Amino acid sequence: MSISETVLPGVGRKFQVETTSGDRLVIVIHDDGTRELYHFTRRNMDRASSVLQLSDGEARQIAGIIGGLTYVPRSLPIAEVVLEDLVLEWFRIEPGAACIGMTIRELQARTRTGASIVSIIEPDQTKRTNPEAHTVLNAGATLIVAGDRSTINALKRLLIEGK
Repeated sequence: MSISETVLPGVGRKFQVETTSGDRLVIVIHDDGTRELYHFTRRNMDRASSVLQLSDGEARQIAGIIGGLTYVPRSLPIAEVVLEDLVLEWFRIEPGAACIGMTIRELQARTRTGASIVSIIEPDQTKRTNPEAHTVLNAGATLIVAGDRSTINALKRLLIEGK
C-alpha cells in the first residue's frame, strides 16, 4: 500500500491510496471539514466506481470504526495506527501481567513512560474511552495506547513487568 498527499490550494488536501489489491482510493478533505471518497477499481482507473460524501462528524465516526477503536478483530490481537510521530497501538493484557489489579493512577503510566492509555476494551466488550485514573486494569482487556514508539514500548514493559 502506498499513500501520497497533495495540497489543493483553496480546497484542502487530497490523499491517494494505492491498495495492495490494485484499487485506488482518493480522499479529498475540504477546508470546511467535508470529505469526498472516490473508489477506482484496478480495472478502470479513469472513472470512479463509487463516490461518497461525508460530513466531518461522519468521517470521524467511520475512521474510528475502520481504525478499530470500537472493535479489534480476534485475528488481529495487535494493531496500530501511525499518524506522523503519533502511534496508536492496541495492547492486550495477558494473564500474569504485573499491571493486573492496579489502577492507572497506581501504575503512573503517563508520568513514568510518556505514553497514555486512551481507551480500554474489557473482555466483556465494555468500552472505556478516556479512562479515569481510578480505573482498574484487568486481564484480557485490550488497551489503546498513544505515544511514540519508544514511549509505547516503555509502557508495555511497565504493564508486563511492572518496571
